[in-house]
Amino acid sequence: MNTATTRIPPALEPRLQAILQQEYPHFSDAEFARRHAALAAVMDKHGCDHLLVVTDHRAGNAPQWVTGWPGTAEAYVIFRPGERMVMHMEWHNHLPLARKIAQDVDVRWGQHQGIALTVDELRRRGAKRVGLIGPLVVSKFRQLEAAFDIVLLDAEYTRLRMRKSAEEIDWLRIGAALSDAGMRALVAGTRPGMDERELAALVESAYVGIGGTTMIHYIGVTAMGAPHLYVPPQQPSTRKVRAGDIVTCELSAYWWDYPGQVLRSFTVDAEATPRYRELHATAEAVFDAVIAVLRHGATMEEILDATAGIERAGYTVCDDLVHGFGGGYFQPIIGSRSRMAGSALPQMTLEENMTVVVQPNPVTTEADESKRSGVQVGELLRITRGGCESLHRLPRGLFRAGQVI
Repeated sequence: MNTATTRIPPALEPRLQAILQQEYPHFSDAEFARRHAALAAVMDKHGCDHLLVVTDHRAGNAPQWVTGWPGTAEAYVIFRPGERMVMHMEWHNHLPLARKIAQDVDVRWGQHQGIALTVDELRRRGAKRVGLIGPLVVSKFRQLEAAFDIVLLDAEYTRLRMRKSAEEIDWLRIGAALSDAGMRALVAGTRPGMDERELAALVESAYVGIGGTTMIHYIGVTAMGAPHLYVPPQQPSTRKVRAGDIVTCELSAYWWDYPGQVLRSFTVDAEATPRYRELHATAEAVFDAVIAVLRHGATMEEILDATAGIERAGYTVCDDLVHGFGGGYFQPIIGSRSRMAGSALPQMTLEENMTVVVQPNPVTTEADESKRSGVQVGELLRITRGGCESLHRLPRGLFRAGQVI
């Protein structure tokens, strides 16, 4: 029996299972044509004759969106409508896989001088005004700037990523299912005596064997009767789980560049204390209030107003309460009135097929931060014409360690 098939998250529909079973997953030719047409329109808008799309020092996901290749170290993609793309990349031992995965690309070894070779290729093509998408270290940017008129197009790229295509939403559904699997494994497998590192291993064991990779898993363990943290830390500690603890977790498993995001809380060998029951009830109520206003055309003021239950209950937030997600961390980024996410609300309205995380994680407000308490509740949603749709299938609730959910 094919064990990989038997381990596919059961919530996935057959068309999504088929994507999971591809040797290396890829989008359709029509999807890449859509993306390339959008890039061509950006170039025309800014008067660019070529586009350079960059992964540098393992940062920047635009080459993956344009070619399918997840830049593993460096990837410098030259794009011009109607011509085959050229990509100089590192390292040499990555060439065979890059040539297999990258769609309609002349993949070349960068010889540890990839930006210089890219400049040479652009000169050979007669480039004058080059649009740049993605991060580039200063020394490399200066080489590029010395040769061409450079137009920075990161904001345009972000705009293109904010609204998802139907195929992208399918990949996000897979990322959400993998994330749900990680949370299920964490809740079911947590036992007294395990430390936070072992809890992280539980999470990863649920999806790595079926093609998922880790974006984040923030796991916090604290005593409900004497809490020492109110948000889960970004790195696991050696703190061991004990009866009477609460575990809070925010996790995202990737399906390539398409993650889910799910946040849940659960107790260990004890009922939740009144404080944690109230925190969790507040989080659930605010989650419901926020998703009730999410729809195509919703304003930022409507969303902020829907968070008011945090302050009415006497709490605040530490994290952003709403943020765009999927291919990046996007606007709208909104906190609550007691902890705004910036000096002003973003000037925008929601649009159909944007994807956002709603995570109303209330925390108490003691002056001594070491005495504060908090919970984690939230997940990734798709904006629809008349409302929103969760991409997750994991139940909501305040769970118990060992529970099968």
